[in-house]
Amino acid sequence: MKRRRPDVQYLLCVRNGSFLASLQVRRLYERLPDKDADLHGLVRVVDESGEDYLYPRELFADLDVPRTVARALVR
Repeated sequence: MKRRRPDVQYLLCVRNGSFLASLQVRRLYERLPDKDADLHGLVRVVDESGEDYLYPRELFADLDVPRTVARALVR
């Protein structure tokens, strides 16, 4: 049986604060689900290192990415 990947969410970095090496302004980042992070005003994203880390929520803006675009980004 083929596994379906859950809908991928993307955030747009609008500020990088003190994370100059980890985040680039105006770049899309994949958001990973993390309910505990959400409770503390943080988001878990895959950053420039290719690893996932927690960052302040206010550094990002939500994006509604059409499915066709999301599929192309995942490839």
